Amino acid sequence: QVPRAPSQPLTGSESRRFSNKHSKKALKASLTLGILLGMFFVAWLPFFVTNVAQAVCGCVPAGFFDVLTWLGYCNSTMNPIIYPLFMRDFKRAMGKFLPCCRRSAEPRPSAISLSMRNSNSGPRAATSLKNVL
Repeated sequence: QVPRAPSQPLTGSESRRFSNKHSKKALKASLTLGILLGMFFVAWLPFFVTNVAQAVCGCVPAGFFDVLTWLGYCNSTMNPIIYPLFMRDFKRAMGKFLPCCRRSAEPRPSAISLSMRNSNSGPRAATSLKNVL
């Protein structure tokens, strides 16, 4: 399909398809953000409220405070699980670098090829790993 020039108007069905596609993406993004923020508030809000209460009256038991702290830590460990479930780009990026998430057909990039790719220069004839070390 040939992309349209910006000066050409969209037809009615193309406009509906375009807006429907973007509204689905917006809905999915809102859902993901809602889940992440909801989990954050459920996990960390009790900790912060208890922290303020402890500062004001000093009536919070240490064990309860520790449980709320660990609830917040559990939320932080859930983020790497939630992001790949809802974000395809994040899942692809994780698959490139983590051996447990990579498909068998994808080759693993070596550290040397990554550094050469990021150095903005081609391979040097006289440079080897022995010479560098």
